[in-house]
Amino acid sequence: MSAPFRTPATFDVDAIRAEFPILPRQVNGRPLTYLDSAASAQKPTAVIRAMTAAMEGSYANVHRGLHTLANETTDAYEAARESVRRFINADPGEVIFTKGGTESINLVAASLGLELQAGDEIVISELEHHANILPWHFLRERKGVVLRWAPVTDDGAIDVEALKALIGSRTKGVAVTHMSNVTGWRSPAREIADAAHAAGAWVLFDGAQAVVHGEVDVKAIGADFYAFTGHKLYGPTGIGVLYGKAERLAGMPPYQGGGEMIGVVTTDHITYAEPPHRFEAGTPPILEAIGLGAAIEWLNGLDRAAIAAHEDALYRRTLENLKGQNWLRILGDAPGKGAILSFTVEGAHAHDVAQILDRYGVAVRAGTHCAEPLMKRFGVTSSARASFALYNTLDEADRFAESLIKARSFFSR
Repeated sequence: MSAPFRTPATFDVDAIRAEFPILPRQVNGRPLTYLDSAASAQKPTAVIRAMTAAMEGSYANVHRGLHTLANETTDAYEAARESVRRFINADPGEVIFTKGGTESINLVAASLGLELQAGDEIVISELEHHANILPWHFLRERKGVVLRWAPVTDDGAIDVEALKALIGSRTKGVAVTHMSNVTGWRSPAREIADAAHAAGAWVLFDGAQAVVHGEVDVKAIGADFYAFTGHKLYGPTGIGVLYGKAERLAGMPPYQGGGEMIGVVTTDHITYAEPPHRFEAGTPPILEAIGLGAAIEWLNGLDRAAIAAHEDALYRRTLENLKGQNWLRILGDAPGKGAILSFTVEGAHAHDVAQILDRYGVAVRAGTHCAEPLMKRFGVTSSARASFALYNTLDEADRFAESLIKARSFFSR
């Protein structure tokens, strides 16, 4: 198979692949074709070495000791926070480390939810990951908050005009994806933020996918809150980020109580630390933060525009190779979407498709992708998903298409 889609000359995918120790391995006697990066990306040597060095050479708890190891580890942990801050163009004090993007959104919902009343409204969409649905459902169940649902168009995008029409006098917040983990659609973040702010509401973006596939400037898009996770960004699991505008964070009560997040504790009185430490109770994910910082610095050394063009070439090549396969349904083809291909195969369950592809060494995701409202919107119970990353090759895009066509033959006999 071949198609006229090419990687930019400025992007050396072979050099990139050499930095990922896992990629040369084989699966079921075939070369690994890893197309599940939207769920969790593989890790470059720079991340592995940074975490190993922290464990082998200088490890202690952070912020609490006066000895050398504590100071060295604290410096490394806060250097990682600084890397994140620069990466998304936040101001000092606006970057909170969490255990993942899910906890980041839960932090906002739990903290701001304390001041919400029955009848207050949160606008979300049918396109959301469960991590950006369930925390708001908790407020619906426990506080009587009303969820207003923006619909999704046939091409897998939020109907932005319909979303803006939902924002009204009772709207307290708008929480939507910056890039869908199922359809790859990218939201017009600034337009949505401006509509929310015009009504006096805050806006939160789930950036777990968007921050991987393009540059994010939280100031430029007008975000009040921005959540993402480390393990999709070529970093480790167990680490996430919540960006919050300083003025928003200053007025928010803590999400959890414990060490580090306090000012003074007595038997009848407590005071809280300033953000971000107010929201980092207990021992934080120290090694994981260091790993995330290493991932970001590694990614900063690459040409992000060339990466985006390379990923788009992979996606377009795959579409071309699958053209005319009338047994294939692709979920989401909105203009400008990212390199995520969710699909169903006529007469086959997504789990079966994924298992057969695995026989050819091709790793894809199968299920609802934590997006059941979207599955219902598309009239399916599940789908398979191939998600492309900077380390995938055009040969792998071809191999995926060839393997999928072969897999189809198992269901058409």
